[in-house]
Amino acid sequence: MKIKEDGITPNAGRLLWAGFMAILAAGVGFAIRGGILNIWSSEFGFTQLQVGMINGAGLTGFTFGIIIGGLLVDKVGYGRLVAAAFILHFLSAVVTFLPGGGTETATAFVLLWTGTFVFAVANGTLEAVANPLVATIFPTNRTHYLNILHASWPAGLVLGSFIGGYWGETLGLGWKLRLGLFLIPTVIYGLMFMGQKFPRSEASEKGLKLGDMLKDVGIAGSAVVGVFIALFVKDGLGPLLQGFAQMQGMENSEFFVSSTWMYISAAVGVVVWAALSNAAGWAAGAWLLFVLFLTHALVGAVELGTDGWVQNITGNLLTPTQGTLLFVFTSSIMFLLRFCADFIEKKVGLSPLGILFVCAVLACIGLNAVSAITTFGGALGALAIYAIGKTFFWPTMLAVVGDRFPQTGAVAMSIMGGIGMMSGGLVGSAGLGYAKDRFTAQVLQAEAPEIYEQYKASEPSKWLVFEEVYGLDGTKLGAAQKKPPEERSEEEQKVVEASIKGDRMTLRADSFIPATMAVIYLLLLLYFKSIGGYKVQHIPAELTGGTEGPMEA
Repeated sequence: MKIKEDGITPNAGRLLWAGFMAILAAGVGFAIRGGILNIWSSEFGFTQLQVGMINGAGLTGFTFGIIIGGLLVDKVGYGRLVAAAFILHFLSAVVTFLPGGGTETATAFVLLWTGTFVFAVANGTLEAVANPLVATIFPTNRTHYLNILHASWPAGLVLGSFIGGYWGETLGLGWKLRLGLFLIPTVIYGLMFMGQKFPRSEASEKGLKLGDMLKDVGIAGSAVVGVFIALFVKDGLGPLLQGFAQMQGMENSEFFVSSTWMYISAAVGVVVWAALSNAAGWAAGAWLLFVLFLTHALVGAVELGTDGWVQNITGNLLTPTQGTLLFVFTSSIMFLLRFCADFIEKKVGLSPLGILFVCAVLACIGLNAVSAITTFGGALGALAIYAIGKTFFWPTMLAVVGDRFPQTGAVAMSIMGGIGMMSGGLVGSAGLGYAKDRFTAQVLQAEAPEIYEQYKASEPSKWLVFEEVYGLDGTKLGAAQKKPPEERSEEEQKVVEASIKGDRMTLRADSFIPATMAVIYLLLLLYFKSIGGYKVQHIPAELTGGTEGPMEA
């Protein structure tokens, strides 16, 4: 790598690797949490939807950190945001470690959701720093260096999976000790960022105000943000407040899942939309950026939502240990391939959108292949296809925004990253949790209705506009899964088999998301071909008071 030659600052290398370590800490925490979801489910009696909601908080909170951070970064500076994230990471650990043996389900849900949410806010704040920072430092090769920056995510997943799964199980480490190990890379990134001088983004350097940066986001892009904020208040904050009310013994806890709460959620979304639209001067917004925002919502759902569940699902289809090893395997592929984006773009000749189209096709094929695995060897092949497919989604989408909309500075990148994370938590993680509940219940109810009545959860699972279903009780299912097959009763074996069939159906449903993405990327490729090809844009002179028009490279 030619970091010194490509970077525009003397400390480009240190800033790149400090950002790398910050996202690594996020990946470590995310993977460890994914490996202990079953422990939480069994210990506190959560349904799969509740587990998915807690895991999803590790993504939705990211949205607030990255969007607020993106709006403030040019005002308060990179250093102050890094310090805030550092403090929030430690606070998240304190809150998450509060529940223990004997903690009631509602109390445990509130504490684990809150701790996970604060952890995600810290992660989002850091990415609000790292993405525009790297895009600014390496303006001539954004796709390559943003992929290197985000190679830290799968690297963190590898380390976290090893710590939280294989090593943790082998040494018999408790879940608190496993999760607390994410604080090690947290301390390291804090030391690496300390005392560094940070460059300003191209938009900030040329004097663009926040309103100028938001014009391409406009009314259309703000609407996407408003919808996801409304969804968060309804399906993320609502159940949390309901759990808190139940914890306090309040009689009106149902208010937070009522139709009135839904209207309040919608009103909050409208307020956010109006505030952003007003800041943008009520400009319509760029249609391409609007499409990229919507597509990145799908990226978040299929990549992050699936990452949060795939270790659990493959561990159920095979064995928990094999599930952990397979997660490490796919994350290792992602880590290595993200250093190859420059080769693929310049030597193979694929544009960023060409890379994204091929990845979407592979991800769709891979998820369908994973749904059919029965052996460890077959799983390696299926997950390799899926891993290659999802590798370049996130950083390459950020690079496209940086290439085509430099006048938005850190703002559009941060908003798009926030939309992806919010979608990963509310659509991907919670949605897959609901799918697991629904499909498993559907199978068991059809094959053994009397057993289903014994094992169904006391609380229903409801997600978005889909019908309410009663999944299986997490404690009872976990107890059956922990037993070796030869020690299970006939009814326990039927429950486990229903869970496996439900997981296979969940993966097949999940594959429709990258299929949709492939269609979108193909249409964008055809669009750029019709206008002469994909080219990097520079800030139009009229926005900076100059006399020249926009330049392309």
